[in-house]
Amino acid sequence: MAVIFDPMRGRTRPAASHPDDEIVDVLTGDYASADWAVLTGAGMSTDSGVPDYRGPDATPRNPMTIQTFLSHPDQRARYWARSWVGWPRMRGARPNAGHLALAGLPVAGIVTQNVDGLHQAAAEAVAADRADRGADLAPSPVIDLHGSLDRVICLKNGHLFARDWVQRRLSELNPDFAHEVGIDPIDVETAPDGDVELKDTAGFVVLDCPECGGLLKPDVVYFGDSVPPARLQKANRICDDARGLVVLGSSLAVLSGLRFVRAAAKDGKPVVIVTDGPTRGDDLADYRSISRVADFVTRWAAR
Repeated sequence: MAVIFDPMRGRTRPAASHPDDEIVDVLTGDYASADWAVLTGAGMSTDSGVPDYRGPDATPRNPMTIQTFLSHPDQRARYWARSWVGWPRMRGARPNAGHLALAGLPVAGIVTQNVDGLHQAAAEAVAADRADRGADLAPSPVIDLHGSLDRVICLKNGHLFARDWVQRRLSELNPDFAHEVGIDPIDVETAPDGDVELKDTAGFVVLDCPECGGLLKPDVVYFGDSVPPARLQKANRICDDARGLVVLGSSLAVLSGLRFVRAAAKDGKPVVIVTDGPTRGDDLADYRSISRVADFVTRWAAR
């Protein structure tokens, strides 16, 4: 198994640059909400019961890389067994107060590194509430930079399948697996990418594409993989057109997120970072909060 280098090793959490109220004054006084692009990471979803990779209380993990996934059938069995066990709990996660508050803000757009679909769920909830009140303001656009766990893609011909359908087929192929490994899916702790730690996965039967027999994988960007160009262009457009960037709950350990911060700083745009741990972009932040994300966004939305 590949070992993931941790670029956060040795970094410490900085002090807050300003009180939260002063940062919110900048967000709402010097600028309008629509001036800000928002980049979110795993810390956005911790209050929904989805753990992060690098927060203060995170358990050390070695997530699957695309190279490992493609290297051997046993590695694919390892991933799909873990994902099959973890999916029910991931699917049951619901947007927290931070998601809902952010969905209610008319920001320029939300680029998320998360694959849990909670921003979309929050947008749907806010849109439904507005419709009930006779308002027709559409929520801000959301770009799933790293894809979404609720879709599965065939690596041979690009066929797409709903994750729930794949889950049912895997259950049919592995009716006794949970009992054999002695695990209760209700009690497991999932990772941000939806899998769980399992020691014995060799007997798990993997589903191939029912259309062409190709390899199936969740429609997410694994470590070592690249963001699809068209999706990256949409994210770039949101961030390029905005007057500033707000980072919520991301350590910026992954270059696909850090690049937006570097670009904003290079262009002289204000950068706001909100997370309770260190980030790779701390030296580029004009405003730094170490509050919990949901608390900060709720305060922002209340202005």
